[in-house]
Amino acid sequence: MSTAPASSPSSLRSNLGLSLGALGVVFGDIGTSPLYTMRECLHHLPDVSRAEGVIGVLSLMLWTLLFTVSFKYIAVVSRADNQGEGGIFALLALRAGRAGAAAAPPKAGTRGVGLSTLVILFGAALLYGDGIITPAISVLGAAEGFKSFNPELEKFVVPIAVTILAILFYVQKHGTRAIGVVFGPVILVWFTVLGVLGAVHLFDSGQVFAAVNPLHGFRLLIHHPAQAAGVLGSIVLTITGAEALYADMGHFGRCAIARAWRWVVCPSLLLNYFGQGSYAIAHPEDTTNPFFALAPDGPLRIGLVILSILAAIIASQALITGTFSLTRQAVQLGYFPRLKILHTNAAREGQIYLPLINFLLAAGSITVVIAFGSSAALAAAYGIAVTGTMAVTSYALYGVMRRHWRWGVFPAAALISLFLVVDLSFFVANLHKFADGGWLPVLVAVALIALMHTWKSGRNEIQEKVYGSAVAELDLGRVARSKNIVRVPGSAVFMVATPHGTPLALLHHLKANKCLQTDVVLLTILTEARPTVEDEERMCLESVGEGVWRAVVRYGYMESPDVARMVERIRCQGVPLNLAATTFYFNREMIITGGNARMFEWQKSLYAFLSRNASPIKDYYRIMPTQIIEIGLPVQL
Repeated sequence: MSTAPASSPSSLRSNLGLSLGALGVVFGDIGTSPLYTMRECLHHLPDVSRAEGVIGVLSLMLWTLLFTVSFKYIAVVSRADNQGEGGIFALLALRAGRAGAAAAPPKAGTRGVGLSTLVILFGAALLYGDGIITPAISVLGAAEGFKSFNPELEKFVVPIAVTILAILFYVQKHGTRAIGVVFGPVILVWFTVLGVLGAVHLFDSGQVFAAVNPLHGFRLLIHHPAQAAGVLGSIVLTITGAEALYADMGHFGRCAIARAWRWVVCPSLLLNYFGQGSYAIAHPEDTTNPFFALAPDGPLRIGLVILSILAAIIASQALITGTFSLTRQAVQLGYFPRLKILHTNAAREGQIYLPLINFLLAAGSITVVIAFGSSAALAAAYGIAVTGTMAVTSYALYGVMRRHWRWGVFPAAALISLFLVVDLSFFVANLHKFADGGWLPVLVAVALIALMHTWKSGRNEIQEKVYGSAVAELDLGRVARSKNIVRVPGSAVFMVATPHGTPLALLHHLKANKCLQTDVVLLTILTEARPTVEDEERMCLESVGEGVWRAVVRYGYMESPDVARMVERIRCQGVPLNLAATTFYFNREMIITGGNARMFEWQKSLYAFLSRNASPIKDYYRIMPTQIIEIGLPVQL
């Protein structure tokens, strides 16, 4: 009997398709770095000969790409997956040793979140700053290509960039399905053009091949310490977007991303950087951007500018959708207030649109384009967010190695120390940019950390005050059998925060109306510390008696709750619910400050504001508003 070949044509096509898709989504950001990186490096060269400076810069570029991307992210970090998913919240779950388990309830006496968790959340918050800066600098850098063949067009660069960004953010509400099919092919053409342009100019100066020796890079830094920070601050632009390799791993898989990097992205980037370096050595008098100088004047350069704009749009799209996904994860895990989440593709759970986040990103990106005016000025704000996130990833990875991988202290500490030496070197080198724009992503991150810590602390306090009381010990069956309660025809679903005890919404309903529907379901929705939950594990249903059932539904942090679908599933298991005739009861918390909650007064006021303005229950749980009854629940913090 013959066996099937190891790689069938269908599996080969599937693997190639995944790798092609990864090019469009994962590598858009790092793929547009050649637009401005070499220009910034040449600007910060110390006072040395042109050839020595360029060779040193190329050596640093080469070994930074190989160490940070190929070794750190591809070989090591990408193995820290949570059911195939990556990203900062996957590390947070794995580090806590609770992957696949429901989020633990807060311990009594806790104020909010621990210091280690705050550090990891700060890394996530920095990605929001990245989500503002990346579209701005990518589109600006591409639009500046028009100056390379007509300097008088410089005055139109900012208006062009603002127009492109406005259109890009406007079309987000239609979802990425329509334009997503062209991402991969366009970026494949982009990387092909990068490699070809670099290869054409590779031998303009044969000296560039000496950059393979890492000593040239070290000498440049050691012999010129005063300029080392400026050089390293520019070199880090080479690896912007490396975090996306890990964050988007769940969409394509580790193998597809690794294949795309090794066979397409890495060779194309290196060829282009070395081609730019070779051109810069051979033409020291040329002060234009060496990237656009690789293409001859005329139609080819115009075509390169147009292609670079398309690549910049795709790179920006990847950051925007990534920010949407990150926000939903934060909402699901209880670090962010409810936001309106729209699903733009019924067949793909991950394609979502958050109007508020989209508006804030659009306003932020357009504002920084107008404020900074050029990609060179904006590059100053770029390095801190990238290097800060990378350092936080290394820090979080240590906990995964120890708790999840069961590594010993010495090997885990040795490898993480190596990563942190590189990460922190880049981070420190970028600190001088703080006053020039580096404050922007830090300010965004600090504001988000304050918001997340306040929301989590407030939720913990309410959990303890409301659901930690004696109400949890009431016998629901005895309450339902009470002769003082009239059972009326119909069905009701009471949304319950915990899977135990009698909900306050039910008690308030009984107190006010002295009646209870004949069919009652207590529905608890829990978010687990894993990205998705298998369908057979989704729901647990048990009868309490007297026509009352308790349903516990579990979702992963990358899924959105769908109460209507769960009600239909409950009905299919024998509970006589009619979705169209069911009433849903919720507690509506009315926050009052001035209590003894373990929060600062400004946090209490902020939490009250966030609670009042959180997305309505009907939007978050996708329930018709005419089927909802909200019962006021005053809570003093």
